[in-house]
Amino acid sequence: MTSQTAQSLPGPVPKRQTAPVIFRALRHRNYRLWFIGQGISLIGTWMQTMAQQVLVYRLTGSATSLGVISVIGLIPLIPLSLWGGSISDRIPRRNVILVTQILMLIQAFILSALTWTEKVQIWHVYVMAFFLGAAQAVDMPARQAFTVDMVEGKEDLTNAIGLNSAMFNGARAIGPALAGLVVAATGESIAFFVNGLSFVAVIISLLLMRNLPGARLPPGAGVSTVSHMAEGFRYIIKKQVILVLTSLVALSAFLSMPYSTLMPVFAQVVLKNSAQSFVGLICGGDQPLIHCQTPEALPLGMLLTMVGIGAMIGALLVASLPQTARRGLYLTAGNLVFPLVLLFFSASRSFLLSLCLMLVTGISFVMQNALANTMIQLISPDEMRGRIMSFYTLTFQGMMRLGGLQAGLMSDWLGAPLTVSLGAGISLLYGLFVAFRYPVIRKM
Repeated sequence: MTSQTAQSLPGPVPKRQTAPVIFRALRHRNYRLWFIGQGISLIGTWMQTMAQQVLVYRLTGSATSLGVISVIGLIPLIPLSLWGGSISDRIPRRNVILVTQILMLIQAFILSALTWTEKVQIWHVYVMAFFLGAAQAVDMPARQAFTVDMVEGKEDLTNAIGLNSAMFNGARAIGPALAGLVVAATGESIAFFVNGLSFVAVIISLLLMRNLPGARLPPGAGVSTVSHMAEGFRYIIKKQVILVLTSLVALSAFLSMPYSTLMPVFAQVVLKNSAQSFVGLICGGDQPLIHCQTPEALPLGMLLTMVGIGAMIGALLVASLPQTARRGLYLTAGNLVFPLVLLFFSASRSFLLSLCLMLVTGISFVMQNALANTMIQLISPDEMRGRIMSFYTLTFQGMMRLGGLQAGLMSDWLGAPLTVSLGAGISLLYGLFVAFRYPVIRKM
């Protein structure tokens, strides 16, 4: 820099230019509020997810029941997700998310009360899973499309989606660990109650936001909901890249992701002997660290926590990618490494080795899914983003929940390790097929 140029500068370089690139989306006030509020809420969500798995397996002792819980959420997802995408392109997205957060808060408190009073039965859990699935079906497309509103455009969108994933998976690391301790010491009801309280944080953050975009579709425009949804679907069908990216995530969700549904089986059966020393360290002896009512929750909480730590690392890697990065290359790596690591996990009988494999699983899962999400949003027109993300959400969530059911059924028949290895093997083959058949994805 010449002395003349230096003298022309009004002062020091602005702080936003010297801040780490990895956190650049936090310069937007609305996104900072969201990051804090949603980060707190997601810890509670993961506590409930883990506690519900323990509760279902305690009530039934069946892997199939774990799969049934997963597929129950699919029933409201099919009609409500596409509708949710349409309304998020028609009315302010913050309003949609506020309503869904309040509904999920109510669901958590009801489940906590039923468990606390020891009146809970498996059909209660099924009904609450349906209620939660309905709220999430409307919430998810609005939530994903809302990111571009909070960061005021696409310049920081990749970074924001990476930070969203880091936030989600940071909670995924903390939530199950907390839930493991809470459930082991007090039972499942407190974990559900904490989740209900955690929704207050995100509701407050939404209410504090300012200068958000208004309705996308002017009142009285005369466009029916069905026509509005159909318009988005026609656009998606014409975009091969969106279809290929969605198919990658869909197959992985159906065949690879169900490993998470079977984690209670791995923790309590497959890895039980290897995990005994860890459980004994926490719960055993004359002076245990905690008095455990449900000690089987500890290995499960640790396995899920390692996934969360790995996923947070992967998310921060995504958030740190420069604008010129070849996202497709990183996506392809995630597509291949994720199922490959699951093949090793399905063969492991060592609790320590399985913890390490879960760390890598988390990293590669985010490299696949966060980048697919990012790439789809970057090529989506603003006025159609809600509908495109509703299609993505429907496909991903639908296949994941169906995958949970098939994994539960297959596990009761073939066992959890073989079920996971078969699904991961097919996912790996499809990832290789896409890598060679559609090189345009690698070059994006």
